[in-house]
Amino acid sequence: MADSELQLVARRVRSFPDFPVPGVLFRDISPVLKDPDSFRASISLLANHLKKAHGGRIDYIAGLDSRGFLFGPSLAQELGLGCILIRKRGKLPGPTVCASYALEYGKAELEIQRDALEPGQKVVVVDDLLATGGTMRAACELLGQLQAQVLECVSLVELTSLKGREKLGAVPFFSLLQY
Repeated sequence: MADSELQLVARRVRSFPDFPVPGVLFRDISPVLKDPDSFRASISLLANHLKKAHGGRIDYIAGLDSRGFLFGPSLAQELGLGCILIRKRGKLPGPTVCASYALEYGKAELEIQRDALEPGQKVVVVDDLLATGGTMRAACELLGQLQAQVLECVSLVELTSLKGREKLGAVPFFSLLQY
């Protein structure tokens, strides 16, 4: 069953050469979101992995701005958990903590509300895709500022040639599809 679900998801990810710039092969998850069966399968596969890896030890799923928001709430719902948001700077009200990370041309910042978690709570970070790892690493740093424990980071797609997994250090990482 899991193999057929994974194949269903894999068939929906499409590739666009030379987007957004020449030499880049863009992996588009839009068809996964468009197809209810494939989206449901992606959530089921991620949830099953997390149940096996962590049982009932997860307190929250943290969705990353912006496409992690598409998977985070559904994954949290499937696991019977709440979902917290990690957003680009300036998008959250109230007191926040911030972490910066490098982009190809410049830098960006992520924020989380200061009261999103209590110290010691266990969190899994989810995004649609892991490329260079900068965003996911910054999310882990933010959670660390709140004294949360990051159990794992997960994504639908991993671009292995960019070695983003290495930026996560000791934090375990899991992806459904690797390119």
